[in-house]
Amino acid sequence: MPADHEKDDGLVEALTLLCPPPASARTVRWAAVEEALGTALPADYKRLVETYGGGVFAGTIWLLEPDCPDPMYDLVAQTAERDEILADLWAGGEKKPAEIAESDVRLVPWGYVEGAGHFLYWLVRPGAEPDEWTTVLNEGRGPLWEAHPASCGAFLLDVVSGTAKSPYFTDIDDMAGPEDRYRFRPTSEFPA
Repeated sequence: MPADHEKDDGLVEALTLLCPPPASARTVRWAAVEEALGTALPADYKRLVETYGGGVFAGTIWLLEPDCPDPMYDLVAQTAERDEILADLWAGGEKKPAEIAESDVRLVPWGYVEGAGHFLYWLVRPGAEPDEWTTVLNEGRGPLWEAHPASCGAFLLDVVSGTAKSPYFTDIDDMAGPEDRYRFRPTSEFPA
């Protein structure tokens, strides 16, 4: 097994020790999803979705998933919606952050922060392999952006373990109730 897959497996395994996944695994037709998005996806994300499905980690971060019945948490639907929203913001004069100012950079959302409205994106640069993509957070109700040199799996692990360097997640114990701190709740548990 290549080292990248071992790293992905290690991230997901560490996360499952802190935040147990549901009993059933998820099967996804990744080729169809990637075709709809127009890009391949990172291995750690695929492994997370296959292990957990979509849902919320620590009462805070929703992992978007393909084919979610709720468009708010559907990877493909949110990618299209966020593309439109961001294009409108930049056309209206909001300045692009330095991380995405270069041409041909694309943002693809992978997570949503409950309550705050922040979106977590992959920073997709031309020529970069999906497993090299890093995370960019856009403040939900403001113009601030944060870049994190971490994959979505590493970012989730940092938030759940309480080691995130983002000021938005430094107080995870205050954000998540004690019953949710190390809990994953699948999207299916929430009313449609």
